[in-house]
Amino acid sequence: MKRLAPAFAFALAAAGALGGCAVGPNYQRPVLPAPENFYGSSRPASDASFADTQWWDVFADPVLRTLIEEALRNGYDVRLAAARVEESRARYGIAGSLYYPDLGYSAGLSRVHTSAYSVPGNVTGNQVTANALVSWELDVWGRVRRLNEAARAQYLATEEGRRAVVLSLVADVASAYFDLRDLDAELEISRRTRATFQDTYDLFSRRLAGGAASALETARAEALLANASALIPVLEQRIVARENQITLLLGRPPGPVPRGGSLTEQALPPAVPAGLPSALLLRRPDVRAAEQNLIAANANVGVARAAFYPTLSITGLFGGLSTGLQDLFAAGRTWSIGAGLLGPLFAGGSLRAQERIARAQFDQARVAYEQAVTRALGEVSSDLVAIEKLASEETERERSVHATREAVRLATLRYESGLSAYFEVLDALQLLLPAETALVQTRRDRLTAFVSFYRALGGGWSDAPPPPPPAPPGGA
Repeated sequence: MKRLAPAFAFALAAAGALGGCAVGPNYQRPVLPAPENFYGSSRPASDASFADTQWWDVFADPVLRTLIEEALRNGYDVRLAAARVEESRARYGIAGSLYYPDLGYSAGLSRVHTSAYSVPGNVTGNQVTANALVSWELDVWGRVRRLNEAARAQYLATEEGRRAVVLSLVADVASAYFDLRDLDAELEISRRTRATFQDTYDLFSRRLAGGAASALETARAEALLANASALIPVLEQRIVARENQITLLLGRPPGPVPRGGSLTEQALPPAVPAGLPSALLLRRPDVRAAEQNLIAANANVGVARAAFYPTLSITGLFGGLSTGLQDLFAAGRTWSIGAGLLGPLFAGGSLRAQERIARAQFDQARVAYEQAVTRALGEVSSDLVAIEKLASEETERERSVHATREAVRLATLRYESGLSAYFEVLDALQLLLPAETALVQTRRDRLTAFVSFYRALGGGWSDAPPPPPPAPPGGA
């Protein structure tokens, strides 16, 4: 034991001296050109960003906030993402355990008879064994550190993935809710239009029966009534489909979805600063997850490189072997300690192939990271332009609806004064339905553009519960 101690101490000292570095490249973030401003933006970039706002401050509708909270509690995607994080955290724990020695034990009881030709011969007796075992891989080349670096990055990538799921879920619920309110508004417009055409058809039917109207006018009024009526079941079907989409996001069975404010009552942010493009790379969870995957791939190159070098391990045993328990750790005590070196000599090129695989996977992760950055910049740019252009479109749509309603009013006055046929009224009414529908759809597009922009920026998310929504005006 005393003669082995210097060798054991020398092995530990050598491992400590060599363990200061790890084979393989150290990670460096790729240098990607970041523009000074987002393409298509008419405003200069600033430190302030719309993404700094928490989601419950973005969506003021109390019903929408309640739906989002339910989705974050019970949504299938959130629960799956949380389970993936737990799995990745456990794998990181497994990698961390490689830093420490493995301790084990063994015990046995047997009855043994020796041959008459052995020394001592022709003996029958009990044999009791008990051993404590220890083995420890010295991380000379940094293989264990690279494994831990990769496992930690993969764990952080799944955590960023969970944040991306949370952000996407908030945006998906909000977008589906605005779609639902748009369909409700379109259904209301269609029902109102059908009622108008029903009155017109009834009027012409009575006048036709009395000989005061032509069959052409009556047939045209009936056609317009049928077209308006045909839109209603289509919209009702789409409303149920959208409600089912929302309940799936909420993690509950299909059923009705409560409504809050109408589309025109939904608040639009007065200003939407995008922030600095360089800050986008640090905020968006999908970009952050792509970088963590790149870090893991870089560490795996070091793991593959470490396979070329020998593995130094220390093993030890302390126990006993005797014919009875009373002498197990006295006269029967045994121990051993040693160091082992295990390394490759010839593997048929498999080690080099494994390293090439690791480097190719790193190249793939780098391309995926660059792609995620470019996608993020493009999405913010597209949403910025959409927000600006949709505001102009809504102004023109409102102008079109106002002018069409005025045309209906004037055509009705001309008809009632006997200056024109009712065809002018029908033509004006026929233009009003698509104009009003286009207006509510543009309003929906503006709201969903803000939601998409909020998601593209990385959103302001928090694991803390949101504050209670404000009480409605006039409430108890």
